[in-house]
Formats: sequence, structure tokens, C-alpha cells
Amino acid sequence: MRAFSLKSRLILYFLAVISVVACLVALLGYHVINGQIMGRVDAEVYRALGAARFFYNQQIDRIGDGFRLVGIENRKDIGHLKALLDLHYLVRTEDLAKVQSQIAKAAIEQRKAIGGTRLISRDELVQIDPNLIEGRLLEIRPTPRARPSDKARLEAVMAKEYAVPIPDSSGRPTAVVYGGRIINLDYEFVDRIRTLVFGDEDYKGVPVGTVTVFQEDVRIATNVRDGSGNRAVGTRVSAEVYKAVLEQGRTWLDRAFVVTDWYKTAYEPIRSIDGKIIGILYVGILEQPFKDVATRIAALFLLIVAGATVLAVVLALVLAVSISKPLTDVVRASESLATGDWDYRLDTQTPVKELNTLAEAFNAMAAGLKERDEDLRQTNQKLIVANKNYVELIGFVAHELKGLLASAVMNVYSIRDGYLGMINFKQQKAIESVARSLDYLAGVVQKFLNLGRIERGDLAVNRQSVLLRQDIFEPAIDSMASMAARKSLKIENNLAQEIAVNVDPDLMRVVANNLINNAVKYSPDGGKIIVSSRPSQQGIQVEVYNDSTPIAPDQLDKLFKRFSRLDNEQTRKVKGTGLGLYITKQIVEAHGGWIKAEPRQTGNSFIFEIPRG
Repeated sequence: MRAFSLKSRLILYFLAVISVVACLVALLGYHVINGQIMGRVDAEVYRALGAARFFYNQQIDRIGDGFRLVGIENRKDIGHLKALLDLHYLVRTEDLAKVQSQIAKAAIEQRKAIGGTRLISRDELVQIDPNLIEGRLLEIRPTPRARPSDKARLEAVMAKEYAVPIPDSSGRPTAVVYGGRIINLDYEFVDRIRTLVFGDEDYKGVPVGTVTVFQEDVRIATNVRDGSGNRAVGTRVSAEVYKAVLEQGRTWLDRAFVVTDWYKTAYEPIRSIDGKIIGILYVGILEQPFKDVATRIAALFLLIVAGATVLAVVLALVLAVSISKPLTDVVRASESLATGDWDYRLDTQTPVKELNTLAEAFNAMAAGLKERDEDLRQTNQKLIVANKNYVELIGFVAHELKGLLASAVMNVYSIRDGYLGMINFKQQKAIESVARSLDYLAGVVQKFLNLGRIERGDLAVNRQSVLLRQDIFEPAIDSMASMAARKSLKIENNLAQEIAVNVDPDLMRVVANNLINNAVKYSPDGGKIIVSSRPSQQGIQVEVYNDSTPIAPDQLDKLFKRFSRLDNEQTRKVKGTGLGLYITKQIVEAHGGWIKAEPRQTGNSFIFEIPRG
């Protein structure tokens, strides 16, 4: 029978299914993203612009409402009324010929109260109140995408203003009262608009909605933030928006880069009472949330593709049924290999070319595995012998050194303490250095003895009831008292007096000594060590905390490994074998407990738990 290509048929099945699904996904994605999501954004930003415009105009009307409420025509206590109405300026004048406000002039001419927006020049602002100038004539900041300009500073401010003419008995105006609030740096104004229109919702730390008032093309009040997190006052609108809104007087709706982020934006002109464009009202909706929605939809589409892939796999399996016999042989051969029968071989003369190639590769693999298995057996045997020799060597060397060190320590202590005659200060200092080195070496030897017991599996736990504070931790703290005093360390033993545990006292003292010793060694001078406990469901938890540099999360796994030490500036100053915490972990686990390290803000805690019984 002529062999045919399994690969060719499988490819055709996969391509047929995936091509159909890909077309459906593309069509659905285009419809959903463009028709639903982006259409919703455009509608939202247009609605937001209308709401912002309404609130803006309402704020002007509120000034007029305030005038009517206090009866402004009959009041001359201008200073009191300005504070009462929360206005930046309030002017009453009977010299109508010298009135500079276009809004006040319109109120006089039309003989009715009028409100609106206008620009106030520097000179007029000085006449009204010199204190209003401070900070409000903003410096213009360089802005990417803005129209080129040589202008460095604003020479006027923008104000919301309301004017009321005061007539005589014949109805002819004899005086006028006008007042308002300057928009420049009025952050409360734009923030109130944002709260009304968008709420105070943020998305990943960025406001979802932003509102800005421009004086000409310069931001004078905004909740848009620049790259430093400050309000972007003094920055300018893009050249494209400038042309559409300020030059052509159109409302501009489009995607725009606003200082640091992309927004769906709406800009519309702000006009003076005579119809001249003097600024821009802007609202923007952050684009990123909608892009993330689109991303999630894309993920859903990928899930659909995954389902299509599963369907393609099912079709491939249907095809595989027609050649199940050779595949069954492959399975049987694999099971034989799994049981260690390396001599099983497949037939390489089936009707399917790919299966013949697979059988040849399988047979080659079986031969290779047989050879490697034999090599592995020999290597494992060598490792067993080497490990046995290593354990015996550790035990022999540590045992021999222990006896020699005991004699050396006794003699050095006798010299240091004056039992063999008086010694001078320099000799005393040298002997103490030798004593410390011998103590360190004795500790190392004891760790190697414990390591040997662990490696041989001789770590027997002889339990008896002891008091955790008095019998285990107080001796460990006392043994390190002199070193702690030299470093001016404060040790707080907060273990309760009555805590009784059923443990091997000798092994548990090794745990306490290792933890207290490490805490003293790695604490900075003047630091603090705290030993505390708390009950747990399984028994009792003990925590040993010391001030030090917090351990980096990526180094925590190294702590309890054999011959492993952290490599940092602090540990390089202190000698160690890398065995203490490994032995501590083995002892705690031999008692049915666990141990871990947790970095704190100003130090580290080692916490272990052991059963009470």
C-alpha cells in the first residue's frame, strides 16, 4: 500500500477551520470595537461638553442671582458685598463714560442686567485691585504640537462677570455695578465642573475626565497634569485645535494627546459678549479605559480562536482513528519503556510514512535510553559511595577537632582568666581575640557534627517537656549577652513564662542559639532584638526579630540551603559557614514544624512553629 502524508491532510483541516474563524473574528471585532466602544466614547464626550457648558454658564448666572439676592442696586458697602458673594472684584461707578468692561457697557446700553466672559487687561486689573495681578498673568510654557509663538506671558486675565445698571426714576442708567471671578488659576472652578460631569473617578492614577479653560490658546485653569504631576497651566493647545476652534470657531471633537495621555476630547469656543472668540472650553475622557475594554474583547476573540483550535484538534483525531492501529503500537511501546523494557521495538514498515519515521526515531530513542540508563545506574552507584565517604569524613574531622578544640579552649580561658599567672593588657587583648576565634571554630565544628547527623539520618528527637523561655531561649540570650553589650544592642525577651513544649531540649537549644546568634551578629550597633511568641492552631509560633537591612525577596530562598549565604555588604563583614539556618530548618521540621523568614520595614523576622505536644 502506498504511504501518504499525514502532515498534508492535517494542515488542510487546520487551515479550513482557522480561516473561517479568523474571518468571523475580524468582522465581529471591527463591528464591536468601532460600532460600540468608540461610538460610545464619542457620545460620552459630546454629552460631557454640553454639561460643562451648562455649568460654566450657570456659574455666571449665579453671580447675577447673588446680586439680586442682596439687592445690589441699593447697596454701597462694596467691600462687604464682595466677600459675601465670594467675588474677586466688585465695582460700583457713576462715571459711566470711563467704564472699561464690555459687559458693563452692554448692561448700560441695553438697560438690563447682563453676564458673560471677558478679558481684563493688566492696566484695568491694576485699577480694580493690584493684588489680583499676583500669579495670574501666567508665563507661557513651551508645549509640543502647539502653534509657534513668540509670546512669553499673558498680558490679561479672563473673568466671569455680571453687570447690573442702576437707573434713575426715568429709567436712565446713572450708575453701574459689575463684579466677577477671575478664571486664571481658579482650580476650584474646573474641579467642580469635573466632579459634576465625570465624578472623581481615576483610572490607574490618571483622572478619567478632565476639564480646562483656555485664555486664547493658553491653559489658565485645568485639572490636566503635566509629567511632574503639577497642573499644566501655561501650556498651550495643539495647532490643529487652535485652527479649528480659535480661527474657524468650530467645535472640535477628536482624539488628542493632552500633555501626557491620549484623550477623546471636545473643544468649543468661549466668546465675549460681542461675539469675539477669547478662549476655549475643553473636556476630555481618558482613552485608556476604553482601549483596555477593547483589549479584553480581543482576549475573548482569542478564546474563540482557541476553541476553533480545539475543534481542529478534534478533526485531526477523527483522521487519526483511521490509523489507530500503528498509534496503538506506539502507546504499547511507550508503556513497555515506562516499565523498563528497553528492548521493545516498533515495526517500521507501516502504510503511513510519518509513522514509519516515528517508529525509527522511537527505536533509536529506546536504544539511547537503554545506554543512558546503564550509565545512570553506574553514576548513581558512584554518587552513593561518594556521599557515604563525604558523610564519614565530616563526622571524623568534626569529632577529632572537637576534642582538640576543647583542650585548646580550656587552656586559653585559663590564661585569659589569670589561672596560669597575671598577663598584661596587650596579652589580655590578644588572648581574648584567640578565645573568640576558638569559640567561633567550636561553633563551626558543632555545626558540622549536626550536619553529619542530618546527612546520616541520625537526627533522633528525644522529646521531653521543657519551658520554652527558661530552658531554651534564656540560655541562648545569656550566651550572647557580652557580644550584644559590645554592640549596645537591646534584647527584649517577650516569651511568656509558662509556655511548655514537648521537644528535644538539646536540639531546640541549637535552634535558639542559631537564631539569637544571627540576630546579634547582623544587627547594627544600637539596634533592637525582640523574641516573642503567639499560639497557633498547630502549636506555638516563635518570632525572633532584629533590626537590619531587609532581605531582598529574591534572596529568601537561599537562606535555608546548605552552605548558602546571602551576598551583600552586611553579610560580607560577618564570618559564617552557611550551615546554621540549614541545621535549624532540619531540626524544626524533625519536630513536625516549619520555619520561614519575613523582611520587615526596618529589619527581618525569623518565625518558626512547633507542635506543643
